Formats: sequence, structure tokens, C-alpha cells
Amino acid sequence: MPEKLDQFDRSILEVVQRDCQLKAEAIADKVGLSPSAVQRRLRRLRDEGIINAEIAVVNRKATSFPMTFITGMEIERDNYDALARFRAWADKQEHVQQVYYVTGQVDLVAIITARDVEHYDDISAQLMAENPQIRRMHTNVVLRDVKVGLHIPVGE
Repeated sequence: MPEKLDQFDRSILEVVQRDCQLKAEAIADKVGLSPSAVQRRLRRLRDEGIINAEIAVVNRKATSFPMTFITGMEIERDNYDALARFRAWADKQEHVQQVYYVTGQVDLVAIITARDVEHYDDISAQLMAENPQIRRMHTNVVLRDVKVGLHIPVGE
């Protein structure tokens, strides 16, 4: 378990979530530490798994996969083996961007990107064929992005 985040850690996380390309000097100016202290803290935050990845967020509409589908899936009963098998399958699928195990009317919610509706239909057919434990899918087509982000508040 990572040690508790102090105010400097939280400030660094706020800064790098907005721009992970900032140099330690720029981060240090924003949070009130030396660049070497920022570098040490960033290394620790990465090593402890608090920072999972540092990525570029690409505008989907500039790619060949401009559509997003939010898919709810029902698993046969409370089948934890099926969940593990689905997780392993989803990890290999580049169009499956996020998957959440949830409470409510569905068991899983996935964010899937595709070229068009036909491409999504192919992806969902493959999903059902390769994951027979998924008994039903409910799909919502994203008409317009209202807010998209992965920023996590790191307050006290």
C-alpha cells in the first residue's frame, strides 16, 4: 500500500495530470519544491503505482475510429471466472478502451471505439462469440462528447 500522499505529492499529481510533459523545473515552480525533490517524488509515485501511465490523449475524430459506444453487459450469474476470462480478452482488444465491473442492471460497462456502426457490430459479434459467458449487451451510441477526461481529484 502506498504511503499517504502529502500536500506536495497531491500538488505534483494535479500538475502532471494536466500536462505530463512539464519538466521538473516547471513543476517545482508550481508546487514550491526543488527540481530534484520533484524528480524523487515523481519516481516514487511511479514506482508505487500511483502514476500508472503518462500518455497523449488523442482526439478520436482525427483518427479512423471516431465513434464511441457505451456497452453494458450482463454476465451469467455471479461468475467470477467469467469475469476473469472477459478481462483477459478485453486486455487484448485495442478498441475496448475501458471496462468497469459495476452494480445495477448490468455487470460490466465498456467504452468501445469504432470506425462506424458496422464496425462496432463486428466487434460486438466477436465479443459475444469469444465470451459466451456474456448473455446480453445493451449499447448506447455517443452522439456528442459533453466532457471527456481522466483527471482524478487528489484532495486530502
